[in-house]
Amino acid sequence: MVSITIRDVPQEVRDELASRAAASGRSLQEYLAQALDDLAAKPSLEGVLVDIRRNARGFPALEMDSLTADLAADRR
Repeated sequence: MVSITIRDVPQEVRDELASRAAASGRSLQEYLAQALDDLAAKPSLEGVLVDIRRNARGFPALEMDSLTADLAADRR
């Protein structure tokens, strides 16, 4: 385990987080450690976009005329 120090946190932010921690029956440290763990477990938006772009390369290119014709045919 490592320690992380966060400086210059506004007092009202600290108080709100401490209140949420207390309401959940955990210390502020436990609450923040869990919040950081949850944050790290989620993919970043940038990572998701990279994956989408990488996967999109495997799909055929779409022509707008063909796409709109297909949509119109589906509506009939």
